[in-house]
Amino acid sequence: MAPSFQSRCTMSPLPTIFVSHGSPMLALQDSPARRFLQGLAESLPRPKAIVVFSAHWETIGAPEVSLAEQPATIHDFGGFPKALFDIQYHAAGAPEIAEQAAALFEAAGIPVGRSAQRGLDHGCWVPLSLIYPEAEVPVMQISLVRGAGAAAHEMLGRALAQLRHEGVLVIGSGSLTHNLYEFRGQAVDAPAPAWVREFEVWMRERLEAGDHDALLDYRKRAPSAV
Repeated sequence: MAPSFQSRCTMSPLPTIFVSHGSPMLALQDSPARRFLQGLAESLPRPKAIVVFSAHWETIGAPEVSLAEQPATIHDFGGFPKALFDIQYHAAGAPEIAEQAAALFEAAGIPVGRSAQRGLDHGCWVPLSLIYPEAEVPVMQISLVRGAGAAAHEMLGRALAQLRHEGVLVIGSGSLTHNLYEFRGQAVDAPAPAWVREFEVWMRERLEAGDHDALLDYRKRAPSAV
């Protein structure tokens, strides 16, 4: 007889993490962020599967889960060297975890779609190619909901909390700040603009203080937020 959900939940939960994946060139160019991601797996329990919320997959009205058994590597960018387009991240998909995630959303009253073929965009495969370079852990993605706010996306995370007790690592991948007009042309080690530092300090202080209300209302309360 298969173990019940209650018995499977006796293991210590995995953490939920956010990674700032930066430019796709992170996959090729040395930087402190690249070296950090290359050593991250050493500090994490070994997951049986990975769920990634990437800022580069948005759907309208409801989240979608990817059921792809062998998700393709999506090179969703342009103007970069051929070496970046040559990278293939051959992780297996996790359709069973995807169906479980969809069921958890539905149990929480959250509508959900299913994509049979969605692959891994660069918000997923770039950091994972550094954290788990052998691509030995199955991966599935979940979309963000276009136009939904922080509170709506927090509900998605809360609905999936059970997965952490079953050996599933949940990752949010994006960037703390993302003004490409100011980033373009800057050196990798260029000093951060003042507005970036101010926003980062505010966000770190609110996270360390556990100021949940402020974090959900960051667009109105944080400096330089839009």
